[in-house]
Amino acid sequence: MGSPCEVLLEAESRHAAGEAGELVAAEAWRIEDKFSRYRNGNIVHRINHAAGTPVVVDDETARLLDFATTLFGLSDGRFDITSGVLREVWTFDGSDRIPSPDAVEAVLARVGWAKATWEAPELLLQPGMEIDLGGIGKEYAVDRCAATLREHGSAPGLVNFGGDLAVSGPPSRRDAWRVAIEGQQDDQVDRLIDLRAGALATSGDARRYLARGGVRYGHILDPATGWPIPDAPRSITVAANTCTEAGMLSTLAMLRGAEAERFLDEQSVRYWCRR
Repeated sequence: MGSPCEVLLEAESRHAAGEAGELVAAEAWRIEDKFSRYRNGNIVHRINHAAGTPVVVDDETARLLDFATTLFGLSDGRFDITSGVLREVWTFDGSDRIPSPDAVEAVLARVGWAKATWEAPELLLQPGMEIDLGGIGKEYAVDRCAATLREHGSAPGLVNFGGDLAVSGPPSRRDAWRVAIEGQQDDQVDRLIDLRAGALATSGDARRYLARGGVRYGHILDPATGWPIPDAPRSITVAANTCTEAGMLSTLAMLRGAEAERFLDEQSVRYWCRR
């Protein structure tokens, strides 16, 4: 998941909490092993090393690819799971190392979901292209882990993977799960949110950015240009029924740049935006 992951539980005993925690961990590792681009031999590795030959995928992978296709359309092509190859020229480590336009342009030739041929269950990428499900995988994992707690009748819990989170039910010993949204500095709290049901997801550049000449370059890239989205908020947190939905809305809003707030207002969702 590329981030700290935790589950908070209200359980009758340490043993019950341990059992529930093991269920969540098993599901999280299953999804990590299956969909991480850092793992060799999984379905993403097979797709990315197919060298222009079609790959048949399983039903779960097909659902994620269908969802990615929907997001591609809703974002007018700005949400693109083939844009991960831009990491070859962009490293958002807080430094001032901005790639050259020529370097970005060279990698950009391998970006574009519209260049792929996807008709379930078969995916064909052009040679040199890759997919990266990081933009939807963590939120999907959060929802699956919260569902795992509900399905097994476990005590109410909160699943938190790197600040994207969902609850399996309201707590019984307090009014709500209290969630702190990170501020601009480490250990700084921007706001506190009480959550009884549903999920929260946050998109932003608090830790992943570059800066040069007084300009801050956030890590969310426009796949049409290969460059960071201009005028994007510093962070957006969205509340929704599921973490997948919240993550979708926060990411699509970030991709709108200066129009982020207007987009979220049109969706009639609760959100918190910091610029």
